[in-house]
Amino acid sequence: MRYWKTLTAAAVIASLGGAALAEEIYVPNLSYRTGPFAATGIPLMNGQKDYFEMLNARDGGIGGVKIAFEECETGYSTEKGVECYEKTKGNAVITQPWSTGITLQVLPKTNVDEIPLLANGYGFSPMADGKTFQWAFNAPAGYWDAASMLVSYIDGQGGIAGKKIAFLHLDHPYGKEPIPLFEKKAAELGFEFLPIPVGLKEMQNQSAQWLQIRRERPDYVLMWGWGAMNAGAITEAVKTKFDMSKFIGVWWSGHDADLALVGDAGKGYKSISWSFPNADAGVMADIKTHVVDAGKSLSNPEEMSGVFYGRGLVMSMILAEGIAAAQAEYGTGVITPAQLRWGLENLNITEARLAELGMEGMVPPFSTSCANHTGHSGGWILEWDGSKFVKASDHIMPDTSDYAELIAEKAAEYASANAPWPVNESCDAMN
Repeated sequence: MRYWKTLTAAAVIASLGGAALAEEIYVPNLSYRTGPFAATGIPLMNGQKDYFEMLNARDGGIGGVKIAFEECETGYSTEKGVECYEKTKGNAVITQPWSTGITLQVLPKTNVDEIPLLANGYGFSPMADGKTFQWAFNAPAGYWDAASMLVSYIDGQGGIAGKKIAFLHLDHPYGKEPIPLFEKKAAELGFEFLPIPVGLKEMQNQSAQWLQIRRERPDYVLMWGWGAMNAGAITEAVKTKFDMSKFIGVWWSGHDADLALVGDAGKGYKSISWSFPNADAGVMADIKTHVVDAGKSLSNPEEMSGVFYGRGLVMSMILAEGIAAAQAEYGTGVITPAQLRWGLENLNITEARLAELGMEGMVPPFSTSCANHTGHSGGWILEWDGSKFVKASDHIMPDTSDYAELIAEKAAEYASANAPWPVNESCDAMN
């Protein structure tokens, strides 16, 4: 792997004379275990927490340095999220905002505070441009990657030209994020794009939206939902007898518990996903031994078999690999935020590395660079079989060349609107 200098954890600690063993790396997480999005937040947070609990118990942390993983509850509130950021940033090597709204508020602060922002699979899509957004990362895939893959998938099911695609989305920065790319692709490929917003107060009562869907009779409904909105939409789709095989969500709309509410009636529902749970993976056995059996997990067997818990593990693995890469590069156990930025810019998550980590099949391979802060891993179409999600496609890759100009355009607009905005001139064009 390109980021390793063949330094083992032992070598890192030896170079410090063992001093790092008494110290910690502070990794805060702006969590949301309460509020209307708690049902989806809890399994994600549990997976993230358990991965670091496992590393601390099994390996003594990363490079012999314990990880201090702390949550600051936001309830998914942007205002509380900013408060949590300010509260935790002092000793942090990372910030994990956990909301596109919070991400957009914290993003300008990263250049000032020089703390990497890690928004795995969410946030502002132009953050892929590492030259412009030198402190922000959304690996392994962004929302424009998801939109690209969904358009490609539908086109492969008999063509998308002439089709009507309804876009049921949370009326929030998160839900609006992929609209520019969908509009671009609609113009290019000749399909009708119909945005249908769902307000925060309408999430559990979407009768008006589904009345519109019945009236418009779209060929597909794509959903950018979250929390209570997912369950509300899925139950409405079943109630109105919508063809579930034509209902596809983004990765945050593929939560097992939401589909369990309708069981067999939800068969055929799909979501695009950059993660997949693997109960037989080595990491799951290690978590049982070192975390569950030790009474340190807040999860349960049903949750742990689901998509979101497994995704939480993958998220913490990505951060842990960035930390390990930085330790190896700089020969130190207790790294700085700037060193972690280097680590996150030099990830190389190969099939071989996933096997070493005991995470086979749980995330596609991907790599990052100074200029590419997303990685664009691609993903799979998952389908609900009545009791669980199963893979329903081979690995799908986004066509990043299709929106490279859009990324550059929106990144430049952002930098101009927030001038003076420092960029990393040492980066080449996005690759």
